[in-house]
Amino acid sequence: MWDFSVSRTISLLAGTMPFILLRMAVYFGITASYILATGTGAGIGYGIDRFSDDPGAFTLWGGAAGFGLVSVALYWVREYILYIVKAGHIAAMVQLLDGNPLPDGESQISYARREITDRFAESNTLFALDQIIKGVVRVLTGILNVVSSILPIPGIQGLMGLVNGIIRISLTYVDEIILAHNIRTRSENPWETSKDALILYAQNGGTMIKNAVWLSVFMWIITLLIFLLLLGPAFGLIYLLPGNSAAFAFGLAVLLAWSTKAAILEPFAVAALMQAYFKAIEGQVPDPQWDDRLTQASGKFRELKDKAMDYVPGHRDVQPDARQEGAH
Repeated sequence: MWDFSVSRTISLLAGTMPFILLRMAVYFGITASYILATGTGAGIGYGIDRFSDDPGAFTLWGGAAGFGLVSVALYWVREYILYIVKAGHIAAMVQLLDGNPLPDGESQISYARREITDRFAESNTLFALDQIIKGVVRVLTGILNVVSSILPIPGIQGLMGLVNGIIRISLTYVDEIILAHNIRTRSENPWETSKDALILYAQNGGTMIKNAVWLSVFMWIITLLIFLLLLGPAFGLIYLLPGNSAAFAFGLAVLLAWSTKAAILEPFAVAALMQAYFKAIEGQVPDPQWDDRLTQASGKFRELKDKAMDYVPGHRDVQPDARQEGAH
């Protein structure tokens, strides 16, 4: 049914508990920032409402402004979260997955940070690589669309639209699996290693998508249940704030559910997919046909190949253009 061990996955999470706690601190801290900023904005708006002809309007806009300010701040620290929290956690899990004990006398977080720094001298190098990988991954569903267009099966276009939607969700963590491959192979050229890892992922696409879909369904069901459980307490908390907006209560429950998903469920998915990926590619080499297919289909893949050819070990890449693209 799937190609990973649930007990092994839980063991990896337990073995990297310092990172689980760090993730909880970061993501629940983000939620607390949203609550504080939204509540403060709503309170200011509520005060203005007392002198206006439209009660409630300024409260709503004040809360929305506070929410927006935190969102802007998070946009600018997204590289740090990727570099320290996500990448560091992956480095620690890779070490434990291969049965290698963490060094004595050094904290897990300190060790993982050093590993990431050895592979990626600066955070914007990892961030740029992450964005390029995401661009290549988006092409994989496009390739499936091409396949569906030449199959003479009535109604397949609508079916493939649904299938591709599910696949797009399931491919969320490919970039983190590629990062895990980089760390595991102790790559000296992260661009070259990522190129090969993407080809290996593509040629094992059926296996990887099967596992990713199972995990996606599991994660979203659990996240939905968490959201429903948190909805009541969220309404209770919002009731204490001025304006008493149901929209804010709904948003708060969404944020709390998202925090739980990001802190606990996402590393579970990554740990599981790492197992499936390493098992699938064992003994394989990149298929030249998939190399050609991705080269023709994806400008981002061609960019990745160019960077692999131009890379100089030890050189600190600076990728200013990547900061203008979105983050995961």
